[in-house]
Amino acid sequence: MSRPERPKQMLALTAEETMLQLTAMRAKGEHFSGPIVVANARHADMVDEQLDHIGANAQAIILEPIARNTAPAIALAALAAEGSSPLLVMPSDHVIADVAAFHDAIQAALPLVADGWLVTFGIAPDAAETGYGWIKVGEEIGGGVHRVAHFVEKPPRDKAEAMLEAGDHTWNGGIFLFRADTYLDALSTHAPTMLAACQLAMAKANHDGKRIFPDVEAFAGSPDNSIDYAVMEKAERVAVVPVSMGWNDVGSWDALHAISDLDAAGNAHSSGAAGEVIAIETTNCLVRTDGVRVAIVGVDDLIVVASGNDVLILPRGRSQEVKKLIEAMKNQQPVA
Repeated sequence: MSRPERPKQMLALTAEETMLQLTAMRAKGEHFSGPIVVANARHADMVDEQLDHIGANAQAIILEPIARNTAPAIALAALAAEGSSPLLVMPSDHVIADVAAFHDAIQAALPLVADGWLVTFGIAPDAAETGYGWIKVGEEIGGGVHRVAHFVEKPPRDKAEAMLEAGDHTWNGGIFLFRADTYLDALSTHAPTMLAACQLAMAKANHDGKRIFPDVEAFAGSPDNSIDYAVMEKAERVAVVPVSMGWNDVGSWDALHAISDLDAAGNAHSSGAAGEVIAIETTNCLVRTDGVRVAIVGVDDLIVVASGNDVLILPRGRSQEVKKLIEAMKNQQPVA
């Protein structure tokens, strides 16, 4: 269902709203200004339409001509924000079930942010996940805010289990809070080539209302690097707010099943306008369709997804292997 022309962020996977809309809705109210959205240029109309539908009045929509990872994308947003404005940086493809807990964590972080700290939000772990980066939580430096002792790359199973048992690590959820000028200053120290490329791209950008089109040649000169590598792992004043807020990155169909409303037999399935599902004597399955009717009888622990002309069927627990299918489809030779 997630395709280059309509990626996961633009889909309604966990609610009636799309993941982009849910992300924007987490930052609405008196304490928040309108969002700055950084997106692929091909998605401009979808971003506009989806934000308008929920009444989210964007300050700017920055449309990247090419992908250059999170550090340059955030630099573009910081340059658009200017000054000492606090920037709440949120990927738009995550689920946060307890928004009140998230807002409490933001309020806890703001005093340090005002003092020039770079803050990340550490997700309270409930499993020895090897697919996430982790954060070692250091000494407390404010109410509920700790210094980051160090970041941990995606660990092997034994190390993940040890960190979970120790209780002094969090998952790195990729959500940040810092002043725009603090982030740009950190880039000038730790990634000056990146900062110069982003500054030039914005200085030479084309503007169409709220839409900003950074200069492609200048932006192409930026290194392709994540914020973790470019800044957070190198800067000195980096803090973490550990928080339990029902976070999930919805990185697989298994993850979606885990956070979905289930029927009495443990099934999660779409219905209504999204497409009809009929499940009889079926347990612990995720069944989803965006049009064609799907009927299943007498099966357990399956993932069945029908989208357009494509149908995916695989056992629960193996949804990460969708990547193998995508690669096989890319390499498939046309039928003579």
